[in-house]
Amino acid sequence: MDKYMIYGILLFYFVFMIGISVAISKKIKNKTDFFVAGRKLPLWLCTATLTATWFGGGTVLGAAGAAYTRGVIGVIADPLGAALCLLLAGLFYVRTIRKMKILTIVDFFEIRFGSKPAQFAAVAQLILFIGWTGSLLISMGIIIENVAEIPQHYSMILGTVIVLIYTVLGGMWAVSITDFFQIIIVMVGLVLIVPALSQQVGGIGAVWDSIPKDKLTLLPHNGGPRVWLEYIQAWVVIGLGGIAGQDLLQRSMSAKNEAIAANAAYISAGLYLTIGLIPVFIGIVGAELLPNISNPEYIVPEIALAYLPPLAGAIFITALLAAVMSSADSALLACSSIIGNNILSQLPKVKNNILVLSRISIPVCATVALFVAFYFKNIYELLLASYSISLVSLFVPFTAGIWWPKTNNTGAIMAMLSGLISWILFMVILPDHPGDLYAMAVSIVGLIFGSLLTQNTDHPMPLTDLNGNSI
Repeated sequence: MDKYMIYGILLFYFVFMIGISVAISKKIKNKTDFFVAGRKLPLWLCTATLTATWFGGGTVLGAAGAAYTRGVIGVIADPLGAALCLLLAGLFYVRTIRKMKILTIVDFFEIRFGSKPAQFAAVAQLILFIGWTGSLLISMGIIIENVAEIPQHYSMILGTVIVLIYTVLGGMWAVSITDFFQIIIVMVGLVLIVPALSQQVGGIGAVWDSIPKDKLTLLPHNGGPRVWLEYIQAWVVIGLGGIAGQDLLQRSMSAKNEAIAANAAYISAGLYLTIGLIPVFIGIVGAELLPNISNPEYIVPEIALAYLPPLAGAIFITALLAAVMSSADSALLACSSIIGNNILSQLPKVKNNILVLSRISIPVCATVALFVAFYFKNIYELLLASYSISLVSLFVPFTAGIWWPKTNNTGAIMAMLSGLISWILFMVILPDHPGDLYAMAVSIVGLIFGSLLTQNTDHPMPLTDLNGNSI
């Protein structure tokens, strides 16, 4: 493959993304513009940014690597569980969140439960998105290293700088517009690779027929109750854990109205499942074509470099980076939104500088995420560990806060603490078990008992919008 062609297309792509952010930056007048695009996103743009946000390195590289090693059963969490998350969000959550006119999920916890649960939620969200950003930076490093032969650490830094520039300049508006172009590039790249790969290897059908059938099953082959518990865990770690994430809900908060927020989630679920299965397909087929690569998570760029003609390969490599960068900008913006809106805003004498300080927090978060990425090497594991934090501590009180009026401050705190502490204990005591699934069950018990036993002394707070109007 002509690497100079790839360099040229990538350079054009980077300049184009930065140019968009410079133009969009003129629209940013206040924190509402920066955090939620002034709550003006139409359906097409809301759908594009939600799909692009979800479709990142965890799917393109991590899921492909998991499929390379284990087949379909290895990718239940992402993309299958992630598509489930989008569907459930559209059905049961995003309309309420859009009605509340809030800026972050931490605002929800503040309104519904008070300051202490909100502070806990802020910390949990930051840990989640720092971890997720770290997984995406690893993805960028892998792609740039494979193409440009720049050492992975330096490749990660280079990709981070590009993402930082357009995220800092334009906030949610820049992220949304760039996501629109990025998801188009992703779709074109992924659609190109299937027929191109088929032509190069003499027909995908022949390769597909040679794949062991146990790699194509959606259910566990055998095993006792623990195997099935791990299977359930794979479905819920993102399927439920992702629901209480700032990245997903920030798109709902940015939509023009509740209908657009819900419809964008439905459409994104379908798109994500459709295009998300292509890297899975590449991973499974790649195990037959390139059975001895050093790292299974390198399979997608390795396939592109080995089998695609120059132009298709250049477009596809650009699509890989587009997929990762569209998620990285969203993760960093989520961190910035929570730091600016829910942490720095509580400090005296900074309220008039929230927008500036929020922008400054983006490179700070990126730096921390880089250190996390240097420590962790596996994209898929880091991605799932990040979502486990949300699953065990935030999902239960968030869901109950919308759907169970008796949920109160005490119940929310009990759910958060019991879920997080039990998860840590399960990882130590039962390291080979699905500890986050067990901890979610503990969180449910903590919420129910904490709420019911204190109804007389801790009266539930009503669900209202940001102005105090009942939802």
